[in-house]
Amino acid sequence: MRPGVGALRDETLPPRGPDEVLVRTRFSGISRGTETLVFTGQVPPAEYQRMRAPFQQGDFPGPVKYGYIAVGDVEDGPASLVGRAVFVLHPHQTRFLVPVSAATVIPDAVPPGRAVLAANMETALNVVWDARPLPGDHVAVVGAGVVGCLVAYLIGRMPGCEVELIDPLPARGPVATALGVHSATPESASPEADLVIHASGAPAGLALALHLAATEATVVEASWYGSRRVEVPLGEGFHSRRLRLVSSQVGMVAPSQRARWSYGRRLALALALLADATLDVLIPEESPFDTLPDTLVQLSAAPGALCHRVRYD
Repeated sequence: MRPGVGALRDETLPPRGPDEVLVRTRFSGISRGTETLVFTGQVPPAEYQRMRAPFQQGDFPGPVKYGYIAVGDVEDGPASLVGRAVFVLHPHQTRFLVPVSAATVIPDAVPPGRAVLAANMETALNVVWDARPLPGDHVAVVGAGVVGCLVAYLIGRMPGCEVELIDPLPARGPVATALGVHSATPESASPEADLVIHASGAPAGLALALHLAATEATVVEASWYGSRRVEVPLGEGFHSRRLRLVSSQVGMVAPSQRARWSYGRRLALALALLADATLDVLIPEESPFDTLPDTLVQLSAAPGALCHRVRYD
């Protein structure tokens, strides 16, 4: 199967093992950055192993069964889990078997439909840990996709932090307001930021992030470009202003937390942080599972959208 083409396939599940749960999916989410790059065949060969999803089938460049945002109900397994809503880092699939340890119970305060933001919230949490904002910082977040919005949301709740969420799309203004942060376009963005997080996925956004940083400020690069080459403006005032460019990626727990935090603890916190109805603004659209191949084609051609939820009836 060539890049940019998807298909639904039947799969026969084996009998459930004693340490497994059978999950019936209610919702899944499409990771607009990573999953689009996978769908269009833009994973570089050097990253084939590191970019494998936990329950991926097949190998890059494809065909692969890919995805890592699944929310469902436990149909069979330990009595303490049957009937509970869980989040699993699993590809799009109507029913699946996973080890008990792979299913994280969703807190009662978080509706299952909102739990599709868990993987993005986990990424945003790791970005904030890598960025290490301080009370009172003026923080610029470039790129108002889901991860950028969640980063702005988290930092905006720190004492004294003033957060500006920057995006060229006018529709992101009301989203920023709902999240309790300021909005700006690239042209109106405030200079001299103490901390800048770049999450637009566009080279122009990274250039803007470097431009907005104040002397000796940190710029955190949270975008992943796949196989694309990116030109970074490291001339001009990059050295004279002594800027610090830091990468962030969810595949490893941030160094500041790694000695104490497991992946499971981080994911549990990400789910707990979703107990705020304000975050529903980040899920403006959904479609049925049966149309998923066509939906992926449409989303790959429409950059800039927020979280797309897949519904399983």
